[in-house]
Amino acid sequence: MHYQRTGLNSKKKTGVIAGSGKLNLDTVELDETDLLRIDDEFGLPSHTPLKLKNSQSDCYLLFRHGRDHHLAPHKINYRANVNSLKRLGVQEIIAINTVGGISSDAHSGSLVMPDQLIDYSWGREHTFSNTENLMHMGFDAPYSESLRDDIHTIAAECGVFVFDGGVYGCTQGPRFETPAEITRMEKDGCTIVGMTGMPEASLAKELGINYASICLVVNPAAGRGEGIDFDEINTVSKIGMRKIERLLRLLLKITES
Repeated sequence: MHYQRTGLNSKKKTGVIAGSGKLNLDTVELDETDLLRIDDEFGLPSHTPLKLKNSQSDCYLLFRHGRDHHLAPHKINYRANVNSLKRLGVQEIIAINTVGGISSDAHSGSLVMPDQLIDYSWGREHTFSNTENLMHMGFDAPYSESLRDDIHTIAAECGVFVFDGGVYGCTQGPRFETPAEITRMEKDGCTIVGMTGMPEASLAKELGINYASICLVVNPAAGRGEGIDFDEINTVSKIGMRKIERLLRLLLKITES
């Protein structure tokens, strides 16, 4: 089977940053030329990015928690992750996040593409700015509207419904939130809650990389359901990630045989 529809601009290099959900896309290890492009100025990324196979353009996959999922949200070197993709020439990043649902529309199994965020995290290395290179960056639009439009169009073409718009509330983790914290976040306007949306989004913005997030709701947020059921979360995640894979294959023009 060959996907022929129009996805992202094939001249642009794309990075996919995946989270807790298991994303199955065929990859190959980077060759020596690509490896030489990765800079360790900001330390080591979660792992060396992988190149996606059978894509019509150069696409790279990076698991933000590491390939064996060992890094807690507050221990991730977000600067090294985003910088490694930048050094590979990536111009657009599609972030995959698993989240809890706060609003009634963000029910388990749904996909949400936020257009705003609120950062409740703390203590993370959150900028490339320093005393030699002080940057004041506008952040009115944390997510790229053009990239979000591309994703929404392709999602409709492949029959995957993505709720367009919403506010991502980023907490510190790795613990889940209390019901009182979720109530506060709901009053603040948050639609969904996750632990890894920042500073990833702002770092991409600093480097001039278009950035968008596809969020899979895997459970109701604290106080909005009957408590954490990890078996249910795993089941919802497996089903949801298959939908995301279908969307990405068409979006990134990945040919399947």
